[in-house]
Amino acid sequence: MRALSVLCYGVLCYVVFFLTFLYAIAFVGDFLVPRTLDRPPPIGPETPTPWIIDLALLGLFAVQHSGMARRSFKAWLTRVVSPAIERSTYVLLSSLALILLFWQWRSLPGTIWQVDAGWGQSLLYALFAFGWLLVLTGTFVINHFDLFGLRQVWLYARGRPCTPLPFKQHFFYRVVRHPLMLGFLIAFWATPHMSAGHLLFALATTGYILIAVKFLEERDLIAAYGGDYRRYQHEVPMLCPWPRPHHGKSSRSAPGVAH
Repeated sequence: MRALSVLCYGVLCYVVFFLTFLYAIAFVGDFLVPRTLDRPPPIGPETPTPWIIDLALLGLFAVQHSGMARRSFKAWLTRVVSPAIERSTYVLLSSLALILLFWQWRSLPGTIWQVDAGWGQSLLYALFAFGWLLVLTGTFVINHFDLFGLRQVWLYARGRPCTPLPFKQHFFYRVVRHPLMLGFLIAFWATPHMSAGHLLFALATTGYILIAVKFLEERDLIAAYGGDYRRYQHEVPMLCPWPRPHHGKSSRSAPGVAH
């Protein structure tokens, strides 16, 4: 019964994540859904400083998303809950933090740029779609089901140990070390209508990605993989594919990037 409960919990967390991911695409792209970066809540008092609320929502997500991804927090959490659901719990709470952001986001007036030409709009929407596609496909390169907790609960339900997956440097990870983050950056900035609220969102998330990847995530990866990851850092750029470092490729596998 416990194994079945763990499996159901993991599946539920994944479903919440996937629906949240789909909503995030529409939220940033400003289409299909009632609440987006540029569509304010339909009912509610106007606030004199909506940007403070927006920054607080982004800050809450950043603290939760990066804090729970740290090795020290994972070690503490697995003393409270089963290690099999640690990842699923992280995925669920990250999704809930995003849902709160979608719900309470306040749009900001003002237009930074507006592209009216049809070819320009098509190009930017294509980049927007490419960014999200890069994010999604990048998760499958490093093992989508492990990243979002399904592999862990499945192995637990079958009574099998969950061992860390080796990651080989292939596909996107031969071009940049963090293709998922690159995909997010492309998707957040590629828009024909850049409103003040969208600009705030893009600037804040860009700053968060740069700081979190450089000073938090990569430190954890060095601690986990040591010299292998240091060699990988020298051989492959972090986010920008060009210019590439002039180093020979290592014959050893390089670890992937995942929280």
